Amino acid sequence: MLTRAIGGYLVTLIACGCQSPPKDASSAAAATQVSATYIDEVKTLAVHATVRETFDWITTLHDETTQNHILLTEIPAPPFKEADRANQFKAMLELAGADSVWMDSIGNVLALRKGSERKKTTVIEAHMDTVFPEGTDVTVKHRGDTLYAPGIGDDTRGLAILLTLLKSMNGAGLRTQGDVLFVGTVGEEGEGDLRGVKYLFEKGPKIDSYLAVDGSDIGQITNQGIGSHRYRITFQGPGGHSYGAYGIVNPHVAMAKAMAQWDEAARKLIDKGGAKTTFSVSVAGGGTSVNSIPYESWVIVDMRSESQEKLAEIDRLLHDAVAGSVAEVNKTKKTGNDLAVTIELIGDRPTGTAAPESPLVQRAMATAKYLGKEPSLSAASTNANTPLSLGVPAVTIGRGGKGGGGHSLNEWWLDENGDEAIQYALLLLLAEAGISAN
Repeated sequence: MLTRAIGGYLVTLIACGCQSPPKDASSAAAATQVSATYIDEVKTLAVHATVRETFDWITTLHDETTQNHILLTEIPAPPFKEADRANQFKAMLELAGADSVWMDSIGNVLALRKGSERKKTTVIEAHMDTVFPEGTDVTVKHRGDTLYAPGIGDDTRGLAILLTLLKSMNGAGLRTQGDVLFVGTVGEEGEGDLRGVKYLFEKGPKIDSYLAVDGSDIGQITNQGIGSHRYRITFQGPGGHSYGAYGIVNPHVAMAKAMAQWDEAARKLIDKGGAKTTFSVSVAGGGTSVNSIPYESWVIVDMRSESQEKLAEIDRLLHDAVAGSVAEVNKTKKTGNDLAVTIELIGDRPTGTAAPESPLVQRAMATAKYLGKEPSLSAASTNANTPLSLGVPAVTIGRGGKGGGGHSLNEWWLDENGDEAIQYALLLLLAEAGISAN
């Protein structure tokens, strides 16, 4: 908990644990240029005899992949309550044949597959949590070839991909030079605030590159993390009868003034141009009855930007607006105590970028091209934000198939060439980890 003086008033801050397309056609074309070096590298990997055998294993395991996908989807993993799914995923990784499997103290599940040289560690990861609260019906419903269930795509399909990838590599006897760490993370969604991946980089092993399986089409590659700040702001006063206590501070008025002032200032900032930046007054509440001056008013806000500097600026505008509204309401009161405000940070996602010409991004695009997809680069908010912010090469890649309705009760996924996404992940993983000659 931090306390800060803003505008002469004491403010308490409590620290808690979307994709954007390229700006224009010319920048998009420049961003997706792929070096012949990496195209040749992927082609060489793809014709390697053991890689071809691993592809065959992926095809052979197709039905098992689907069964794993459904099984994990039907285990609820609401925010901060991923334990049941995590325990099942851990058991499945053990059966798939990792060298060691464990759960860390925050709840991430990790499976290590040792390389022959062990000079580098590449993570391939999918998140276990969903956005849906306890009690949500997560039964998978079949409508023709399409699967419907909350979380069926985001990101349970990613977990199924990791299992098939590990089992296929073992089945074919495919060894890598570097270590590969298969990870199921907690807390990617919403107020989970990337807590799993943040912990992984704070307390886990040294990681040299990071592949997050959490996109849609396999040609869509996220190489830029959109940063975000999220706050819950609570205005508090004495409260009282709307007639008898008239003249005391009104928290609702302070909240409304603050949000209006922030809206005006933030729009002016955004209208200046530059990195894409957004903000939202998202949820509000408080008050007891129509004939009562409320003792509390609260609001939850969200701001996002591709630029850490722009994010800091729109954040400062919020704090200025809150301080200004508190000062204004306190100044006009007739009686009673001053208004107090608490600003609670409930989300802090960092920004970061892997350059289009960097080896990992080039390999991701070259692999897409090899599979007949036209690669595109984008910005989004995923687990890759954390390694990108730390300068660790990272991308988010697609889970394949076709899907829609993300974060809704009608989420769906269709297994249209679903094995291709696993082949894509394999080739990109091998480009990073290397194939062992032994």
